[in-house]
Amino acid sequence: MTPTRARGRLGRAAVVLTALLGSLAAPAVQAGAASGETALDRTGWTASSNTDSNAGDAPAHAIDADKGSRFSTDAYEAPGQWLQIDLGATRNFNRIGMDSGGNAGDWARAYQVQVSGDGATFTTVATATGTGAQQTTTFATQNARYVRVVLTAASTTNWWSVVDFNVYTAGSTTPPPPTGGSLGGNVIVFDPSMAQSAIQSRLDSLAAAQGGNEFGPQRYAVYFKPGTYGSAASPLTFSVGFYEAVAGLGRNPGDVVINGSVDAYNQCVGGDQSQCYATTNFWRSLSNLTVNVAGKSGCYGNTDFWAVSQAAPMRRVHINGNVTLMDYCTGSPAWASGGFIADSVFTGGTVTNGSQQQYFTRNSNLDGWSNSVWNQVFCGSPGAPAQSFAANSGLPNGPSSYTTLATCPVTREAPYLYLDSAGNYQVFAPDARTNSAGPTWANGATPGTSLPLSTFYVVQPGASADVINAALAAGDNLLFTPGVYQLASTLRVTRPGTKVVGLGFATLVPTAGNATMTVADVNGVNISGLILDAGPVRSSVLLQVGTPNSHSSHLADPISLNDVFFRVGGATSGSATTALVVNSNDTLIDDAWIWRADHGAGAGTWTGDQSDTGLIVNGDGVVATGLAVEHFQKTETVWNGQRGQVVFFQNENPYEVPNQAAWMASPTQKGYPAFAVGNNVSSFQGYGMGSYSFFNQGADIHSSTAFQAPNRPGVQFHDLLTVFLNGSGGIDSVVNGVGAAVNSGFGGPSDVVSYP
Repeated sequence: MTPTRARGRLGRAAVVLTALLGSLAAPAVQAGAASGETALDRTGWTASSNTDSNAGDAPAHAIDADKGSRFSTDAYEAPGQWLQIDLGATRNFNRIGMDSGGNAGDWARAYQVQVSGDGATFTTVATATGTGAQQTTTFATQNARYVRVVLTAASTTNWWSVVDFNVYTAGSTTPPPPTGGSLGGNVIVFDPSMAQSAIQSRLDSLAAAQGGNEFGPQRYAVYFKPGTYGSAASPLTFSVGFYEAVAGLGRNPGDVVINGSVDAYNQCVGGDQSQCYATTNFWRSLSNLTVNVAGKSGCYGNTDFWAVSQAAPMRRVHINGNVTLMDYCTGSPAWASGGFIADSVFTGGTVTNGSQQQYFTRNSNLDGWSNSVWNQVFCGSPGAPAQSFAANSGLPNGPSSYTTLATCPVTREAPYLYLDSAGNYQVFAPDARTNSAGPTWANGATPGTSLPLSTFYVVQPGASADVINAALAAGDNLLFTPGVYQLASTLRVTRPGTKVVGLGFATLVPTAGNATMTVADVNGVNISGLILDAGPVRSSVLLQVGTPNSHSSHLADPISLNDVFFRVGGATSGSATTALVVNSNDTLIDDAWIWRADHGAGAGTWTGDQSDTGLIVNGDGVVATGLAVEHFQKTETVWNGQRGQVVFFQNENPYEVPNQAAWMASPTQKGYPAFAVGNNVSSFQGYGMGSYSFFNQGADIHSSTAFQAPNRPGVQFHDLLTVFLNGSGGIDSVVNGVGAAVNSGFGGPSDVVSYP
């Protein structure tokens, strides 16, 4: 029949009716699947066409899993019309399936199937003619990212419509690997029965190897079995270097006691004592143990030094004694730029903040805090300083820059490895908490669930993406042992409740322009303890959580990301359009450093380590606690979801902008915001958020505003600031033109207590 706009609407109603009647007769079968073949997961796919289709018949409807919607050409079939699918990453496949549903006669009369790796050059892999609504075409297995169907025949009576488009791969021949087993040679486990001299020697040699190994491939998890190590008379003191994750193997922090100190000190450039900093003390951690501070002498005596910056979390620790977050003993100027503390207890001494420019502490009991610099933020931490952030905080004679919330909105602690009473490894997954204060273990064991190691595929370096995906498909959790993993295809997490745990800063690198990992829009998934590096071929995204336009609620069991760190450059030259995209509602982002490298491999030039945006949030109800996004080339953080909350945000603009023309959000807006709330957002809360500039190319580079948002009563910011670190140019306003500029004449901080 002749297609009309009315016919299109009736056709859609017919599809709904057909689907309803079909559901009463038999379960639905996905068109196109042959025996032994599997439909590829459509997470991250996008569709396009060269037709002039109206919005109701847009290409996206071909892949939205809704047979009540459709893609249509909205014109008679003609040679050259095409529908193209971007799979989001390079995939292996050997068949496509199209279904025109109840749109009578709207199947393709004749067509070619073309594939491409780059979306520019296409190769024809099959030709076919159509005879009905369900059309399938098989061809030799292809390795490509783009699939295009191009019509080669005309129809004078029908449009071309597709209600469902699928791509298939031959059934996997990779069997699921066994679960459990050895943790490998990069996991070092100490027992209290071992000679202390042997423990000390091993720790010292590890610190010597890792102390300056900022971008090396070596990774280590250092564990202490339950018991006591060291004594007041003979303390155990040691340093923690790059890619060392130090933890106790008890169920609770009191099960492992170290009498001594666990330290991170300044690094001195070339040994020069006037060039000593903690500003690059990244990628190390301390968790799940008690430290009774003792030992050392002189300036260092009886103090635990934890002078770190980003991606160096301290979790589930009890430090009894003096602790400093600044190394004031090893040279000068001793700057530090951290940091993150959670679920911890400090007794017997005030925490010395010292030179830490900013720091975030949540759900911890404090016995005092010494001072602030620019942006010290606390939530749910009894004993924290009182709220005092003001319009002149951080300036001479101004009040302290403290942002203090009585409770944290929604949190879920990171899963951790422990030994049960029988000496078997378990992974403990804590429950989520709402409006919480204090540590999870203050009144007994942390609530949650223990998972035996037999439910985990213990991933060793060298494992392929196919093997890892086979484990995921079999319903296994993943425990990545320390190492660097090269992944030629995307890891796909689809089962609700899946735990993906990294030990020793396990690092995942995509090698073929693929996403590193995608997570389906399901409850209870947790990703923790990983570094995701961009690879040599540009990826559209490194980690995608949920599918676009996800609408499911996950309030009862949210997806959570704990200590997941992203790098574009630094260790290896790489490129990614966006590092992290969060589509799922109610997702928790806890301690994330999303970093386009300002030093290391590929860094230092505007054309190196290309990446537009660090984080895009599309889901509603997403909560970020401890978020740092730095140096991306366009808007660094884009928040499109409703009811979002951010507690602590830290940012530095890109350093190496060559000229103002290269960095313009619009013809009238200089630079790009560090954080932008979408124009359609009506509710958002942000607390303790700072952005800094250091344009180092000698050009007069400006950002018009650090924070940008629609001016609505429900979109609120609290305690915002900007700082001019050095260099040229500056930031012209704090938020939407409000707040003093920072530049060489006034370095700031420029504070805005509330907006609007």
